[in-house]
Amino acid sequence: MIKPVGSEELKPLFVYDPERHHALMHEAQGLPAITISSQAAGNAVMMGGGYFSPLTGFMSVADAVSVAEGMRTTDGMFFPVPVLCLVADVAAIGDARRIALRDPNMEGEPVLAIMDVDAIEEVSEEQMALLTERVYGTLDGEHPGVAAFNGQGRIALSGSIEVLHFSYFQDDFPDTFRTAVEIRHEIAERGWQRVVAFQTRNPMHLAHEELCHMAMERLECDGLVIHMLLGKLKPGDIPAPVRDAAIRKMVELYFPPNSAMVTGYGFDMLYAGPREAVLHAYFRQNMGATHFIIGRDHAGVGDYYGPFDAQTIFDTEVPENALDIEIFRADHTAYSKKLNKVVMMSEAPDHTKEDFVLLSGTKVREMLGQGIAPPPEFSRPEVAKILMDYYQSLDA
Repeated sequence: MIKPVGSEELKPLFVYDPERHHALMHEAQGLPAITISSQAAGNAVMMGGGYFSPLTGFMSVADAVSVAEGMRTTDGMFFPVPVLCLVADVAAIGDARRIALRDPNMEGEPVLAIMDVDAIEEVSEEQMALLTERVYGTLDGEHPGVAAFNGQGRIALSGSIEVLHFSYFQDDFPDTFRTAVEIRHEIAERGWQRVVAFQTRNPMHLAHEELCHMAMERLECDGLVIHMLLGKLKPGDIPAPVRDAAIRKMVELYFPPNSAMVTGYGFDMLYAGPREAVLHAYFRQNMGATHFIIGRDHAGVGDYYGPFDAQTIFDTEVPENALDIEIFRADHTAYSKKLNKVVMMSEAPDHTKEDFVLLSGTKVREMLGQGIAPPPEFSRPEVAKILMDYYQSLDA
């Protein structure tokens, strides 16, 4: 199986030993505690599950700046984006060097992790601007990722953590949330050697489904991991339970047995385009995928990124030999009326726009909300039914 990034073995930060876990939970009750941001909580969950291995905790400001500028920490470790714990106020913890981190996303704000604090640093406006611009490619406050990142606070807590809980993801998505450790184990159990991963924060329509079949065939893969984001999205995106149901129905009906695994991970969407694409590839290698599909405007939002920036960044900015996972570069896929099948548009040079079945996201949402199924060349009827029920429930 493919090795994790930068290590011979995965290094999850979740405390699996029951005695140690119990002792830390007990200790946490007496520690100074601080409620962290949703983005920081997602970072902790990803470190806990081994996705961000071999990170041992939250980065210092120096490491974050170094990663933003060149995708390496000050000691040379490759990582695509800064992993920070930014807070607005540290009055609750003072200058304590061992603290409990509380989860903002669950009722009662339970303890998510314990941190050994290396440093409490103020991030300057210049540093925040540099981090924002390098990661998100813009300083525009209308960008949802920029707004979320800059809304956390300006004090960075850095240091190693031990993770005690997987936030709401394990409770709310028991059949879907999986750690990188668990996905590696399941890949091994299924006997898959060549595995392609597909990232989604949306339901999968026919073009997405066929892209996965296309990638599996061309890459000669044994299996596909459909890996959906389960954390916070921007307003208007379809909630995770609806996506989960729609994707599971598609796999059940249109994929052969033991060819596709439906899983999810606990993280808030960054909408950071190219940089987030590299992060996606990073943690897909850690979960055991040998290949990763990156399509047009991967992890993008609005018009902030070029259509293929998330592919070219692997040629222009990712340090050589930093990743072993291979990228499957996809163009926009759509149903060809000429060929009566889904194709990559770039592979149909004799087609005009009118030769494809193309529907905007706005048009599809309007149709679903009115109880009108998109054409079968765009969406499987069983998937459309689940989405129609959801959109119509919004107006009920």
